Amino acid sequence: MIKLEHPDLDAGDVFKQCISRVRNKELKTRLESIEADVSQASETFADLAAQVRLYEFVREAVVNGVVTTAEMDAVYNQRMVPKTAPGRAAYDKLMSLARSGKCPLCAQRDASTLDHHLPKAHYPILSVVPLNLVPSCKDCNKAKLASLPTNASEETLHPYFDDIDGDRWLFASVQTTTPASLKFFVIPPNHWDAVLAARMLLHFEALGLGALYAAQGADELLNIRHQLQTLHDIGGAAIVRSELSSRAESAAAARINGWRVSAFQAFAESDWFCDGGFRAF
Repeated sequence: MIKLEHPDLDAGDVFKQCISRVRNKELKTRLESIEADVSQASETFADLAAQVRLYEFVREAVVNGVVTTAEMDAVYNQRMVPKTAPGRAAYDKLMSLARSGKCPLCAQRDASTLDHHLPKAHYPILSVVPLNLVPSCKDCNKAKLASLPTNASEETLHPYFDDIDGDRWLFASVQTTTPASLKFFVIPPNHWDAVLAARMLLHFEALGLGALYAAQGADELLNIRHQLQTLHDIGGAAIVRSELSSRAESAAAARINGWRVSAFQAFAESDWFCDGGFRAF
């Protein structure tokens, strides 16, 4: 996961902008009556997220007893997402937070939508709250759709609040298959507490990152197989291992938990792979 900067957007202002063109007077009156509730919900969300206590956020099907889940869903889908929607500027600003346009949840695919960290179907008051909206790819968004934490260990990682790249946690091992393949896995650092370790494992498994990174590793092997064969012809396993170690070191300088770091390191540490296993078809 990639840490993102907190969005510089006020939840109350975003909500006001989104409902600014509502023509139904009765609906607009009800929506305006919950503006303070939306602002308060944003503050509560921030406090709970910082303490890994979002599982305590109260689920409410009808906001303040006057605005339904369907009506709040429409505020997001009709008044924030469309290109000409009054709240589109906030949507675009949130999307721009994705580093290099990549989904922070998988750090691999392009960010193409906003993910509701706590699903709006169950937490309608958070439908357009910026802190609850994270740029993501469609696959990660779909995988997280029904995430309803009941305790701290069940809270998926949040790119605005969790920074886990100060430690190495992603690793891989070579599988002596035909063709050669990789198995990715998480080893939480010893100094992490049990809750963070559980959340990291949940994030990795729920989003299917092991399979995603393994597929990327297989594609990378296809791209470098010819070069590895050339190097092997020149200097055998030793020069192949040296090249792979250099690639791992270079990748680590960019991001220590990028899948390439683990892939090249695993390749380099495998005697079977370095001495011709890369040729297996």
